[in-house]
Amino acid sequence: MEYFELLKNEQVQPTNMEIYTCNIDGTNLQQITKLGKANWAPFFTPDGKKIIFSSNHAANRGFQFNLYMINTDGTGLEKISHDVTFDSFPMFSPDGKYLVFSSNRNNGGTRDTNLFLAEWAD
Repeated sequence: MEYFELLKNEQVQPTNMEIYTCNIDGTNLQQITKLGKANWAPFFTPDGKKIIFSSNHAANRGFQFNLYMINTDGTGLEKISHDVTFDSFPMFSPDGKYLVFSSNRNNGGTRDTNLFLAEWAD
């Protein structure tokens, strides 16, 4: 019942979601994250060696999402953003010089989500 009420309001509630990779034909399925909670919106780095994604696994309450990066073998988890609201949908420019992501930071307490562009430095 709660699910349908959320849909009426164009909302969803994050559940347990992990990041997986596989070949285009579905073979070689590999679980990348084992963090619990909601891990989603993955995007490969331009070199294909890492995945950046959004997660609330470290949050006490479900709505705080930050960006994380992980190697494609599931090692080397690194926290990228450190905000107390919602950061998600990360994407790199093709040359890897920029990261764009959406966030609820600086929205004045509304539900507005804005895009942020950051120069990427390794």
